[in-house]
Parts: sequence; C-alpha cells; structure tokens
Amino acid sequence: MLGDGPVRAAAAWQACPVHRWTDLSQVPADFGPCVVTIGNFDGVHRGHRGVLTRMVADATARGHRAVAVTFHPHPALVHRPDSAPELITGIADRLELLAETGLHAVLLVEYTLEFARATPEEFVRTYLVDGLRAGTVVVGRDVRFGLDNSGDLATMRALGERYGFAVEVIEDVHGDVSPDHRGEGSRRWSSTWVRELLTEGDVVGAAHILGRPHRVRGTVVHGDARGRELGYPTANLSQDATGMVPADGVYAGWLRRVGYPADRPDGYLPVAISVGTNPTFDGVQRRVEAHVPDRTDLDLYDEEVVVEFVERLRPTVRFASVEALVVQMEDDVERTRRRLAGGPLVSVLGPAGAQGSVPGAVG
Repeated sequence: MLGDGPVRAAAAWQACPVHRWTDLSQVPADFGPCVVTIGNFDGVHRGHRGVLTRMVADATARGHRAVAVTFHPHPALVHRPDSAPELITGIADRLELLAETGLHAVLLVEYTLEFARATPEEFVRTYLVDGLRAGTVVVGRDVRFGLDNSGDLATMRALGERYGFAVEVIEDVHGDVSPDHRGEGSRRWSSTWVRELLTEGDVVGAAHILGRPHRVRGTVVHGDARGRELGYPTANLSQDATGMVPADGVYAGWLRRVGYPADRPDGYLPVAISVGTNPTFDGVQRRVEAHVPDRTDLDLYDEEVVVEFVERLRPTVRFASVEALVVQMEDDVERTRRRLAGGPLVSVLGPAGAQGSVPGAVG
C-alpha cells in the first residue's frame, strides 16, 4: 500500500467521477477489459492529453475501460534524488488533470526501489494482466519498463503475444515552437520543454504546451504582513506548496479556492502574483504571494488554493525606496486588471481563443 502522502492525495480526489486506486486489491473483479497506458504524466500537457483523450474514445468505442497507470513519487526522485527534475505538478493536480481527460480509472503506484526490481515480465503480469486485465496496452516507441529499464517496445510486444493483449504504439505529438503559430518550427510536446519555459518565466509559452495556465498549489499562511502595511495584502503560499515555481518576477494570474465551485462568488479570483525573495527588504526566503486587486476583506488563511500564472509582467527588481516600490505595485495591479479583463478563458487564450479558433487549444 502507498504511504500517507499518496493516500491523502487520493482521498482529496474523491469528487472526481473516475475510479482511483492506490493498490491492485482495490480493482473490482468485474472491471475490464481495459485499455491501459503507463507514464509519469508530469504536467499532463497537451501531448499527454492528446494521447489520453484519443485512448478514452477508442476504449469507449470498443466497450472497454481506459486506465492510466502512474507513479508516485517520480522514479527520478527515487533513483537519483540529487539530480531529479523539479516536478511541474504535485500529485493532487496530476490526478485532477488526469481525471479531466475522461479516463475511467487511474492506478497510482507507489514507486520504490523494491518495485523497481521487478523484471519486465513480472511488472506486466502483475499489473497489466492479472491486475487490470488489459486487452490493449498503449505505449510510445521509447517505452522502457522493468528492472534497469530493460523492457522496451519489442519486449512489450512479445509479452503481449504471450499473455494475449494487443500493443498499440502512439507516436510523439509535436506542436509549434511559437505560441502564436508563426511557423517557427515544431518540437515534441514534453515536460522537459515546459520546465525550460518556466525556468525562464515564460508562462505564456508553458500554457501553450500545457493547454492551460501553469499552476502551483498550497496552503495560505501568515507572512510578514508587509503587503498589508503597504496597502496590498497578499496570500502567501506555504513553503511546501506543490508545482514548479516559475522564475522570480511579477505575474498576472488567477487564484482558485479549492473546494469552491469556479462559478461561485470569490471562488476564482484575479491576482497579481509576486515570486521572489523581496529584495527591497533584504529577504532571503523565496515566496509565492498573490494580491487580489480591490479586495481587502478576504480571509484566506489556512485555505488550500491553486495559483494559476497567466503572464509575466516584469522581473523582480530591488527598489531604492519603499515609495518607489509602492508606485511600481500600483502599476503592476493596473496591468493585472487589464490583462485579466474579460475573465479566465479570454485572459488565457485571447478573444479568438475564447471563440474556439485557437488550433489545438485545450479547455
């Protein structure tokens, strides 16, 4: 069974209309036959979503169930923790985003060194054949699985013949390098690409690949109250917030209060977001803070929130005086108002995208 972290994340996912399992013993005896795919799905970007939504459609047409097998923690964190990539999304968001693709079920497997010692055949027999009764397994050409990643596409096909399941190969999904589709070439949609863009603070480019604004999730905690003193109170995210924090700077975005319907008043709020160490005040701790323009009545302490990044307005700057900082904050808030005018969909995709004319846009 999984440890407390994955179990808590799965428990928080109860509202999603999809089966979610953290152990094979939870799979109903009559569930199946299944079309199964395997992956880390970090970020659940447009490449992932394209594969998954197509898989769901194909499975439904056959009268089968579409299931994704994913892992927590990320295998790289187990095998090479000192050099593992920063994760784009935490487990709660990964599960939420996977559910949005229409999957019938997700199996969240605890990734441990013991699990990694299973041979390719042991993994396939235990999880895909006996556990999920797979009729079809969907993989990419570069699939690797089992002890020392010794299993590959040829291995999966051979095991499919032995155990009676079909193997379907999904080709890489490519997209325009430029978000404005100016024909500057294409590149495979990938989590690596998203991380590169977030490191640069290019949340517009990241949203182009993700099909949605990039998000960070955390609990609102007490800070220095310096923003309130300056007339711009902020919601400070806890240091254990999940999701890759983009480059330091000021961003326009949205704050979603977890548990509130998006259409409920105060459930989805426009925000000016500050990422950084507050260099004007000689800060040393990197923080994510969100200010809701024109609102001083909100009490968000101890609430879980999701902060979505729409556009970077400027880099972090050390100001010579508090007065100069306040002037700049006034400008940041005004630019945030303008950038988010029209609501969430328009602010992310633009007026044309809101009408459905942006190629490949994912809602």
